[in-house]
Amino acid sequence: MDTFPIVGIGASAGGLAAFVAFFAGLPADKEPGMAFVLVQHLAPDHDSLLTELIQRATRLPVVEVTDGMVVQVNCVYIIPPNRDMAFLNGALHLLEPTAPRGHRLPIDYLFRSLAQDQHERAIGIVLSGTGSDGTLGVRSIKDGGGMVMVQSAASAEFDGMPNSALATGVVDYELPPAEMAAQLMAYVSHALGSSARSVAVAAPQSGKALQKVFLLLRAQTKHDFSQYKPNTIYRRIERRMAVHQVQTLGDYVQYLQHTPVEVEALFRDLLIGVTSFFRDPEAFAALESLVVPRLFDGKPAGGVVRAWTAGCSTGEEAYSIAILLQERLETLKQNFKIQVFATDIDSRAIAVARAGLYPASIADDISAERLARFFTQEAEGQAYRVHKSIRDMLVFSEQDLIRDPPFSKLDLITCRNLLIYLDTDLQKKLIAMFHYSLKPGGMLFLGTSETVGEFVDLFAPLERKSKLYQRKEDFQGAQRAALGRFLPPPSMKHSTSPLAAGKTHAPQPLSLRELTEQSLLKEDAKVAVLVNGQGDILFLHGRAGMYLEPTPGDAGINNILKMAREGLRRELTTSLYKAVGAKERVAVLGLRVKTNGHHTLVNLTVCPVAQGPAAALESPLYLVILEAAPAVPASAGQAGAAPTVVAAGEHNQDARSQIAQLTEELQAKEEYLHAANEELETSNEELKSSNEEMQSVNEELQSTNEELETSKEEMQSINEELSTVNAELQTKVGDLSRANNDMNNLLAGTGIATIFVDHSLRILRFTPTASLIINLIASDVGRPVGHIVSNLVGYDSLVVDAQGVLKTLIPQEIDVQTTAGKYFTMRILPYRTLDNVIEGAVITFVEITEIVRSREALRKANEMLRLAVVVRDASDAMTVQDLDGRIIAWNPGAVRLYGWTEEEALAMNVRDRIPPALQDSALAKVRQLSQAEALEPYATERLTKDAQVVAVSLISTALVNDAGQVYAIATTERRNDHAKL
Repeated sequence: MDTFPIVGIGASAGGLAAFVAFFAGLPADKEPGMAFVLVQHLAPDHDSLLTELIQRATRLPVVEVTDGMVVQVNCVYIIPPNRDMAFLNGALHLLEPTAPRGHRLPIDYLFRSLAQDQHERAIGIVLSGTGSDGTLGVRSIKDGGGMVMVQSAASAEFDGMPNSALATGVVDYELPPAEMAAQLMAYVSHALGSSARSVAVAAPQSGKALQKVFLLLRAQTKHDFSQYKPNTIYRRIERRMAVHQVQTLGDYVQYLQHTPVEVEALFRDLLIGVTSFFRDPEAFAALESLVVPRLFDGKPAGGVVRAWTAGCSTGEEAYSIAILLQERLETLKQNFKIQVFATDIDSRAIAVARAGLYPASIADDISAERLARFFTQEAEGQAYRVHKSIRDMLVFSEQDLIRDPPFSKLDLITCRNLLIYLDTDLQKKLIAMFHYSLKPGGMLFLGTSETVGEFVDLFAPLERKSKLYQRKEDFQGAQRAALGRFLPPPSMKHSTSPLAAGKTHAPQPLSLRELTEQSLLKEDAKVAVLVNGQGDILFLHGRAGMYLEPTPGDAGINNILKMAREGLRRELTTSLYKAVGAKERVAVLGLRVKTNGHHTLVNLTVCPVAQGPAAALESPLYLVILEAAPAVPASAGQAGAAPTVVAAGEHNQDARSQIAQLTEELQAKEEYLHAANEELETSNEELKSSNEEMQSVNEELQSTNEELETSKEEMQSINEELSTVNAELQTKVGDLSRANNDMNNLLAGTGIATIFVDHSLRILRFTPTASLIINLIASDVGRPVGHIVSNLVGYDSLVVDAQGVLKTLIPQEIDVQTTAGKYFTMRILPYRTLDNVIEGAVITFVEITEIVRSREALRKANEMLRLAVVVRDASDAMTVQDLDGRIIAWNPGAVRLYGWTEEEALAMNVRDRIPPALQDSALAKVRQLSQAEALEPYATERLTKDAQVVAVSLISTALVNDAGQVYAIATTERRNDHAKL
C-alpha cells in the first residue's frame, strides 16, 4: 500500500475561517499528495454543516467520516458530531466519547493516534480555538518524528489553543492559515518525498559534519550530544534540515554557524520532552504497590524519603512520584519528610515544571479523585495548578547527567525513557552512577524499553515487566575500591617521572595480570598470588585449590591469610610479615599442608614486586609463590635404617639433641609470634581509633553537607515562592496601573467633573474638568474642599450637603449654575469599596447647560404652539407678510376667505390681492407700521382667487424682534359686506 502523510488539523472557536483560509492556499494545479483529517469542537446534539462549508473552499473531495473509513490520498475527512476519532492501520475509527461534555479533547485523541501509527508521517496543525486541546497531541507527534504547525496568535480569532501549543516549545512553524499550505507542501516534498535521504546511508558519509554539529551545540549550549545514539541524532537533524529545506549535512553545518537561533532550535529538538502524568499506568501501579511502601519501611518517625527524577522534562512524572509518596504518607499517618529532586537540561521545561501549571487536558491522565485532591483549577477551567503541598516536596534544577555530579543517599531514582536515546557506553556510566547514588536497598525505576543491561550484579529485578530494580551490594566494586587504595588514579601514574612530562604518549599502566606475569618470569612456579601488605588478594595465577580455600560467611574482599589451609597459615602470616618489614624475599621449605585428608609438602616464597608500575604504588605489592616440594627418595630412607639398628644408643643421643634444637626454635617462633601479635594488636587498635575518628569526621561532614543541602533546597524553595509572589505582585501592579489609566481616561473622556473626598471632606483626587467649577490645583490634594473657592452662583452649602450624605448614606442631587453661565447637576454619593466600606464621598458635576437651554426653548415652543393653535382654529383670516409684501404665513381662515391654498399664497405678494385703486393707501399703511406706528382697525377691500372684490375689516400689527426692529406685519381680516371704505 502506498504511504503518504496524514495531516491532522484541529480547531475550535473561530476555526471555520481558518479552515477556509488553509484550503484556499492549496495550489489549484497540483495534488497535495497527502490526506487531511479535520477535527473541530462540534455541538453533540446538532448536525454539522462543516463538510458542506469546507467543500466550497477546496476542489478536493470532502466527506464526513464513518466508522472504519479507509483514508485515501488527496481527500479531506471531517469528524462527525459527538464522536472521538482515532487513526489505526490506514483507517479512521469512531468511538463514543467517555468524558463529559466540556471536558472532551478530540484533537489530542486524534493526534496521539496519528503519532503512534504514522510516526514521522504524522503532521499536526493547531488552528484558532480556546482552551488547550491539541497541546498533548503535538508533543506526541513531535516525539514520534512528525512535524507541527500552529496558527500565529495574531491571525487567530481565539488564540488559546495556538498559544498553549506554542508553549510546549515543539512547534516547527507558526504561520497564518493562508501561508500554511505552501510551507506544508515544501516540507513534505523535502522530508518525505523521493528526495528524502536514508539515515543508514547518510550516517557513515557525514561523520565529520556530524562532529561539527556536536561542537556547535556544545559551544552554544554547553551540552555534549556525541554520546547519543546516531540514528536518533540523524532523525532529529534531518527533520530540522527538512524544516529549512537544506539539502546536505555540510550545508546545514554552515547554516548553524551563521544562525545561532537554529542551534538553539536544534538543541530543543534533540531533547526528549514527551511525558505525562502517571505515564504507563501499569508500571506506576506496580511502583505504588511494590516500591513505595518499602521506601518508608524501617525509617523512624521524622525520617527523610529522598527520590530523584532524572530527565524530568516538564515535571509531570516528578509530580506523579510526589503524589504517590503523599498518598502513602497519609495512609501511614506518620510524620516523614519527603524530598523529590527533579532535574533536566532543558531550562524551559524546568520553568514549566516549577510553575506547576498544566493544560486542562491532563484530566485524561489523572483520576478525578487525584485531580480534585492535588490540583486547583485556574484560567476559567482551562488549566490546572499543582497544589502547594505537593509543590513544596519538589526541588527542580537544571542538571546534565553526563557532566554534573549526582545526588546521593537516595531511596528512589526514576529515569524513564532517557537511556534508550543514549549509546551503550553512556548507559553503563549512568547505571553505575545510579548505583552509587542509591542507598543500600534503594529502588530504580526505568522505562518500559530499558534495562540495567550487564549490571545484574548491581541491581536485582523487583518486577521485570515494569522495570523496577533494587540495589545490590557491589562486591566487585568493593574489590576495585580496595585496589584503589593501593593503585593511584590514572592521572597520577607516571606523573613522578620527569621524562614522562616531555613525552607525547605516556606509557600505558600495566594491568594486574601483566604485573603478575612479569614478576613470574623470574620464578619457576605454577601457583602465585599477588597481594598487598595486608594479604588482600588482587590477582590469582594458577590452580591454588590445594593451598587455599574460601572462608565461610560474607565473602567481601578475599584475604590470602584467611584462605590458607591448615599447615600453611602460620608460616604464610610470618613470611608476609617479614617480607613487608624487611622488603626482601622470604622462603620457607617443606611445609606440611593438609589437603583433602592427607598432607602435601609445600615450598612457600614471598617476594616484593619491584618492577613496572610498582615503583609508583602508594603501598607495595607482594607475590606469594606456592609450589609442591620434591618427595624424599626411598633409598635414602633405607640407607639410614641400618645405622639405626647397629648404633641405637648413638641414634637416641642425636634424637634428643634434635628435639632440644627444635624446642628452642619453636620457643623462638612462639616468642616472635607473640611479639608480632602484640604489634598487630597495637596497630589494629591504632587503626580502629583512626577509623573511628575518620568515621566521626565523615559523619560530621555528611551531617553538615545534608544541612547545607537542606538549607539550599529551602532557600531555593523560598526563592521560587518569592519569585511567584513577585510575579503575582508585578501582575497586580500592572493591573492596577492599567485600571488607573483606564479610569483616568474614562473620567477625562466623559467630561464629568469628579471630586473624591474622605470622611473629613479632604480632597483625595479630582478630574481636570472639576477645576472649571471649583478652583482646584494639584497642590490642593489633602485640603478640605470647603477651603476652596468655587465658581458656583447662589450655592454655598456644599460642605453641609456632603456631610449629610456621609451621615445618612442617601445620595443628593442639586442643579447649580457657574459664573460662566453654565448649568450642572451636582450629585453627592457615598464612596464604597469592594468590601462595602464607606471611605468618603464622590462629588460629580454633569453639565446640563444644553438641557436647560432646550428646556427654555421647549417652553417658548409650547407658548408658540398655543398661539399656533389659536391661529389655526380662528375663523378670521390671519396672514403674515414681510416688509417687502411677501406672504410668509396663511391660516385656514384665509383659505376660506380668499380661496388661495397656503402653498399658493406663500408664493404671492400682498399686492396680488389688493385692488389697484387701493394699493397706494395700503403701501402707506405698511410704511407706518414699519416705523412701529400703531394703526386703528379699518375697512378695506381685497381680491379673492376668482378675482372678486371682498370688503373686509382689517387689523394690522407690526412684529418686532428682540432688537426692537419691525421684521414683519401680521393682519387679521374678517369679511364685512356692510363696511364703508
